[in-house]
Amino acid sequence: MADSPVSGPGGRIVIVAAVARNGVIGRENRLLWRLKTDMRHFRALTMGRPILMGRKTFDSIGKPLPGRHSVVITRDPGWSHEGVAVAHDPEAGLALARALAARHGQDEVIIGGGSEIYRHFMPLADRLEITEVELAPEGDALFPRIDPQIWRETSRQSFTKNADDEAEFRFVSYLRR
Repeated sequence: MADSPVSGPGGRIVIVAAVARNGVIGRENRLLWRLKTDMRHFRALTMGRPILMGRKTFDSIGKPLPGRHSVVITRDPGWSHEGVAVAHDPEAGLALARALAARHGQDEVIIGGGSEIYRHFMPLADRLEITEVELAPEGDALFPRIDPQIWRETSRQSFTKNADDEAEFRFVSYLRR
C-alpha cells in the first residue's frame, strides 16, 4: 500500500487510544478502567509493529511490550531500559520507529501515548484506532479532539459491559480525509 500524503517512508502513522466520553485517557499515569476485550484489540493492532510512546506511558507499563518494538521518547538524556530504543524528541522517535518498521517489513508505526505524544502526532497521523469508553472519570491526561472535518469514521463496533469489561465501549476507526 502506498504512503498517504501525510505518512513518510517506513510507515503510516496510526494512533491507538482508549478514550472516555469526556476525553480522559488516564490519571496519575494509569488507566482508569479494565477492558480485557480492548487489551486484546490493542495487542492485535500493534503486534509486530514499532510502538512509539512517551517515557511516562512506558513507565506505567513497566516493560517492553512482547512482540513489538518499543520506542520511548524522553527528555532525560540518561534514561534507558533494556529492549527499548530511546529518542529525545518526537521527530527522532518517529524516524527511529519508521526505520524499525522498514527493517521488519512493517508499513505502520503505532503511536501509543500519552497525551502529549498524541497531541504532537495527531496532525501527522494517517489513521486513528479509538476505543470509546462509556465512562466519564476525572483525569489529568486528555486525548485531543477528533475533528470531523479532518477525520472520516470508517467503522464502528459496539460492546456491552460484561465480566471481562467493566464498561460499555466501541472500537471506532478513522481515516484522514
